[in-house]
Amino acid sequence: MNDAPERIRVMLVDDHAVVRRGLAAFLMAFDDLELVGEAADGSEAVRVCERVRPDVVLMDLVMPEMDGATATRTIRERFSNIQVIALTSFKEDDLVQGALEAGAIGYLLKNVSTDELADAIRSAHAGRPTLAPEAAQALIHSATRKNNHEPGYDLTEREREVLRLMARGLNNTLIAEELVVSRSTVKFHVSNILSKLHATSRTEAVAYALQKNLLA
Repeated sequence: MNDAPERIRVMLVDDHAVVRRGLAAFLMAFDDLELVGEAADGSEAVRVCERVRPDVVLMDLVMPEMDGATATRTIRERFSNIQVIALTSFKEDDLVQGALEAGAIGYLLKNVSTDELADAIRSAHAGRPTLAPEAAQALIHSATRKNNHEPGYDLTEREREVLRLMARGLNNTLIAEELVVSRSTVKFHVSNILSKLHATSRTEAVAYALQKNLLA
């Protein structure tokens, strides 16, 4: 008679190989969790999901090719029995809301403890949501400012910092060097800034920011 617990099939999606290796090692510490697939971007995640059919996907959000929210929406539309947990370094309101609207059942930051992450995977498999406190707070922020429609009111401090560097004429590569972050992170922030300011270009965003005194 086999008394071994049913193993939850987990897939990892992150564009950083070192992160995937760390998560793979974490999964090995739990008898009821099993790594069945990995992907380095959203489009690959969809393909691997189709092949290995995991129970739960740990999904990074800021990735090249296809972002995590788009991948989450595609996976949930095609495979409704697969649950997705957003696992990211970002806690911006728009990112939290986008991931949950795409169908993610959980939203956790990468500084989560191994036990908390394992519990979140088990909860997701059982259909129960798990939100990092910062993600819950982001949803509250979003709800409380719905009536404020002035573009730029919801810029985060980091986005204002990026906007100030844009106003100095720095491109994404130079901004990344200045802030000691990756270019993909800067690209994510710039995209958010353009969206929040309803701008179609960096020049338009900077001009609006100067007009509204958003760079102070």
